[in-house]
Amino acid sequence: MNPTTASTRYTPDDLLKMPDGNRYELVDGNLVERIVSLWSSYVAGRLHNLLSNHCQKNSLGWVLPEGTSYQCFPDDPERVRRPDTSFIRRERLSLEQAAAEGHGSVVPDLIVEVISPNDRYFEVDDKVTAWLEAGVRLLWVVNPRTRRVRIYRAHGSDATLSAEDDLSGEDVIPGFCCRVSVLFDPPPGTTPATHGP
Repeated sequence: MNPTTASTRYTPDDLLKMPDGNRYELVDGNLVERIVSLWSSYVAGRLHNLLSNHCQKNSLGWVLPEGTSYQCFPDDPERVRRPDTSFIRRERLSLEQAAAEGHGSVVPDLIVEVISPNDRYFEVDDKVTAWLEAGVRLLWVVNPRTRRVRIYRAHGSDATLSAEDDLSGEDVIPGFCCRVSVLFDPPPGTTPATHGP
């Protein structure tokens, strides 16, 4: 993600009014373009579907897709971020709140960030820190290139999972569990890549 070069300081309302505002996040008044790849979007979609199916079946709450915008950062009320997937427990978000216009103001319980080829490590670290400081309980950083998932928890512990490990919703999404490798399964019948995605 790269901040656009402009002297204008933008606001969250500006982002909502822009025809292409869904392409950007907002940090320190600067537009930050979300540059994704088809592969990272596919992986994000796989995880969203797995979470959504589990949460619907068990009436756990809202699983929101790539591009949902949040303005929920106490240290920077003007910041807007768009994770690749997010989850909010049912009892924390009413239908009336969900239907309100504008950026989401309820801090998600789970955030998923899927690394794209152009993401820089310090930018990903900044996002992780901001989400945790906002009150996110569980955060998954998914790296399609290495086929690993880095887990961050509100109480400060973290872990790295490889493709053969199981990814658990822990106490945030009770009962959810999948093998990490499943996130990177291409559609059935896809021709294998010669050098990998």
